[in-house]
Amino acid sequence: MRMYPPGPLVFHESSKDCTVEGYHIPSGTMLLMNLWVMQNDPKNWENPKKFQPERFIGLDGSRDGYKLMPFGSRRRKCPAENLAMRMIGLTLGTLIECFNWERPTEEMIDMTEGKGLAMPKAKPLVAKCQPRRKIAKLLSQM
Repeated sequence: MRMYPPGPLVFHESSKDCTVEGYHIPSGTMLLMNLWVMQNDPKNWENPKKFQPERFIGLDGSRDGYKLMPFGSRRRKCPAENLAMRMIGLTLGTLIECFNWERPTEEMIDMTEGKGLAMPKAKPLVAKCQPRRKIAKLLSQM
């Protein structure tokens, strides 16, 4: 979610007049926050383009400032963040436990971003999945 947020642009409205980096922002101004830029900024992340899940070990849900905001923050935070994190873990665990996964070719997966509001992949991800023996047996009984 840090490297490829499903919705890279987040809309907000300023609640009061303020100055940011020398720019006056009047109250009621529509603000567009680019999460992709924030979450891939080399000032915030060492090797931002490199997949390193171990960088989050020990964070325990903390935001480390505002570098990582897949669910927003403070009063604009997604109310279902805890549910979403549990569902991601359960779903991913179930998919790993129940299926064998492989690439259809030996070609490496292309993670290049395509064009579009939701940042689709330039080439869609293609994978072969096959139910594991115990799951195939269970599915055949349904």
